[in-house]
Amino acid sequence: MLRVTVRGSDMPAVVLGSGESLLIGRAPRVPDDRPETQLRVTAFPLPDSAAHVSRLLGEIVVGEETVLLRWHGGTEAQLSSMLDAPAGARRVILTERMSAQLDEGENQLLVLRGKQVGAEHADRLLVVDVVRADTAATRPIPLPALLDQEAPPTKDAPGLVPHGREWFVALALAEPWLTGADDYPRPPTNREIFERVLAWHGYAWNLERAQRVDDAIRKVAAVAFGPHDDPFRGAPGRPVRNVRFAVGRRAAEVRLVTAEDLNAVIRAATERRRGTGSWSVS
Repeated sequence: MLRVTVRGSDMPAVVLGSGESLLIGRAPRVPDDRPETQLRVTAFPLPDSAAHVSRLLGEIVVGEETVLLRWHGGTEAQLSSMLDAPAGARRVILTERMSAQLDEGENQLLVLRGKQVGAEHADRLLVVDVVRADTAATRPIPLPALLDQEAPPTKDAPGLVPHGREWFVALALAEPWLTGADDYPRPPTNREIFERVLAWHGYAWNLERAQRVDDAIRKVAAVAFGPHDDPFRGAPGRPVRNVRFAVGRRAAEVRLVTAEDLNAVIRAATERRRGTGSWSVS
């Protein structure tokens, strides 16, 4: 039997037992015409959610022996936990239609850019504690992805103009994470960013000047982190040792650029060099 507590700094805690489920998001909903489902399923709207946060982000399903997190939203999140293993912490980026089994103990779920703070947005941290208990439980009830149809539609998350200067710089910074070569990644230098963009696009704007690369990285950081956590703004108590590393990883985590984007520009560059077509990623 399991006991699961879901808590955050700005919301009341929710306690679940085996056989129960919790829906989290901007406006999750349990169907009114299914009272038997309402007995076991709790909808938990996250306060002060940003407008681009999905109405149904995820579903925490507590079974007899395991806890499953199903991620339904287009908003990305980072799941981390501590394991009794030499590798230590586990961390994974959740994207739509992914599922992950939670570990016993403390699991941290960071909804990236998920909270509205004035005119800005910041990451929202949820802590999911999983412990064993001797309470009676029944089997969990499967639940489809349900959401409140009367809530405002989900808006697009902040992003970069596809195939623009900042987009290509973000692609160069995030390349180690997009290719899976992120065990010990070294973010590219300004010159390396310029040469990558030139090779991919055939035109590199004014990135041969180091200051212009700096400017582009600052713009990428502002979108990736949001003004509240922008490392260039020097958020108090949150120093960043390697800002290139932080921006590159964050750009990949929030999917400002993706592995599909990288494959497309490499393919387009190869075709252009062979003379089989003009630059295009379509």
